[in-house]
Amino acid sequence: MRLGVPKEIKTDEHRVGLTPAAVRELARHGHSVLVERGAGIGAGLDDAAYEQAGARLVADADAVFAGAEMIVKVKEPQPDECRRLRPGQILFTYLHLAPDPEQTRLLLASGATAIAYETVTDAAGRLPLLAPMSEVAGRMSVQAAAHALEKAQGGRGMLLGGVPGVRPARVVVLGGGVVGTNAARLAIGLGAEVVVIDRSLNRLKELDALYGPAMRTLYATTETIEEAVVTADAVIGAVLVPGAAAPRLIDRALLGRMQPGAVLVDVAIDQGGCFETSRATTHRAPTYEVDGIVHYCVANMPGGVARTSTFALTNATLPFVLALADKGVVRALGDDPHLLNGLNVHAGQLTIEAVAEVQNLTAVTPADALRHVA
Repeated sequence: MRLGVPKEIKTDEHRVGLTPAAVRELARHGHSVLVERGAGIGAGLDDAAYEQAGARLVADADAVFAGAEMIVKVKEPQPDECRRLRPGQILFTYLHLAPDPEQTRLLLASGATAIAYETVTDAAGRLPLLAPMSEVAGRMSVQAAAHALEKAQGGRGMLLGGVPGVRPARVVVLGGGVVGTNAARLAIGLGAEVVVIDRSLNRLKELDALYGPAMRTLYATTETIEEAVVTADAVIGAVLVPGAAAPRLIDRALLGRMQPGAVLVDVAIDQGGCFETSRATTHRAPTYEVDGIVHYCVANMPGGVARTSTFALTNATLPFVLALADKGVVRALGDDPHLLNGLNVHAGQLTIEAVAEVQNLTAVTPADALRHVA
């Protein structure tokens, strides 16, 4: 199969879909890889490394999309990229369709097969292709909160870990999944006072067993969230509903009860955000204030540490890329129900019910969609 790796064009996105090591593995399996010149520069991966691994460098994205049977990316395709897709072509990347009806419409119109990293599952029901970026984003969220708490950034002027004789910052983490656990771990390591709120008692028990008195755990209700948030110095929004829009956990009215200069970090912004006042920001302009509360809502947080993120993501995606290239999309999806869960769009059909509900569309099951082979 011919695979293509275009340069990411979303603002401040420096990751790349495949590392040179991954290209080498694909070449060993008999596949060819087209890489747009400069695609890996932001992650510290130069064109020569890709050539040495067996890739063929091409001048621009047009050449990648025109020459490849499967496109491997990082971020959701931008409108110009969607318009380059064609019937029968495979797109393998993060999609986050729920809050993005324009992307959904363009992908359906393209006739391509779009497989989303964030809805691929494993035998335990986890999200193995979302996990590495969730780990990165969770740890980055605490770094972001620590910086935003500085007075010059509009924050309360607090050091996250405090100093002897002065209390540390109180960090509330909404969600005990991969993002939340990594955020809590880093916050604890920096000396913060940490509270994790989740609606799964089993998960709270696991976290309690792991961290003991270094972390407080609370069961998620409207009351416990409100009580924790109004005394927090920083709140990390780390909730996820796979394939669907994020639930709104903090409304604007609650901001008026929070401490002035407190910080909200919305890691769920790719899925629409979990705070009513959230709107996507960039690494160049990451924060804004609403009612005296600092909001950090960067939509591609891991892109800020592009080298770490690129290697972590490729480590997770490569087995699936190889399966799709070796077997073709229909057989690969038919052989692996967990990869099949990643199917979001196929031959003009939407296969994610949660997206259909929020966008007033009709969805079919992935299995039914596959009967329509482009």
